[in-house]
Amino acid sequence: MAGSRLEKLGSVFTRVRDLFRAGVLKESQKPCWYDVYAAFPPTREPVYRKPKQRFTRSHDPVQEIFYKEDMIRAKFYEVYGNGPRAFDLARSNFISTCQRFVEKYRDLEEQGEVDEEKLFDETSKALLADGIILRRRARARVLPSDALQEAVVRSPVLDFKLQDMLKDMQEEVVEEGKEAGLQPQAPSQPQ
Repeated sequence: MAGSRLEKLGSVFTRVRDLFRAGVLKESQKPCWYDVYAAFPPTREPVYRKPKQRFTRSHDPVQEIFYKEDMIRAKFYEVYGNGPRAFDLARSNFISTCQRFVEKYRDLEEQGEVDEEKLFDETSKALLADGIILRRRARARVLPSDALQEAVVRSPVLDFKLQDMLKDMQEEVVEEGKEAGLQPQAPSQPQ
């Protein structure tokens, strides 16, 4: 059939009908189903519709895989961050600080000499003995709102006002001027 090769545009009936109207098909070439379809059209036009994409997250049948080393790495990054050095991906034999930590952790764990609770700290001490210095990340201290209000009230520095400080500075200038024998001008008061 000459004409549109796109099966997704319109139905077969509308494409054949359009071919008749354009004169591409003759009455002698009419398909046997055409008259029946024209006499008894379907209630719903059989047109291809692209399925709607759903943006919801579908259930993934593949379970997430966690290794024991992943838990060690997560704790390492939480405590030490990325470590003292950046990753050198240009070298194929580069071993990151975290990987060295995991390997040392597993070695100490296999020896069984250290308790499970102290194993993390002992691993960092063992790496320090090997010459790898680990620095803990600084954590921001957040005070509860009640403790913050008490700190504001109790702190004498925070009660000190800027105007009081300026007044004290002006008084010092006046006193220094008197000692030097100068007549200072009277300081102007802000209104």
